[in-house]
Amino acid sequence: MAITSKGLQRLGFDRSEFVLEDAGSGIYIKEWTSAQPQPSEAEIESAHAEWQAEYDSTEYQRLRAPEYPPIGDQLDALFHAGVFPADMAAQLQAVKDKYPND
Repeated sequence: MAITSKGLQRLGFDRSEFVLEDAGSGIYIKEWTSAQPQPSEAEIESAHAEWQAEYDSTEYQRLRAPEYPPIGDQLDALFHAGVFPADMAAQLQAVKDKYPND
């Protein structure tokens, strides 16, 4: 593995605190502007592995998201099904009444 921006970000560093470069022999930290000490390559690799495991475990979310109907359509369907609490339904109905669909 190598130094990655995801590993550095997982350690709490912002992209403005470092510049990475790949000179063909691997990625290295070209510039370190953080006030915090620069982490070791092993620390960065470990943090990247944690990030990768979390990313991989949520793949289903990324696959599902584009196939769901837009959230507005989902909420409108719930409103029409009478699922919302009365106070929320009243707020939504007030907006619908204010801007009717002629």
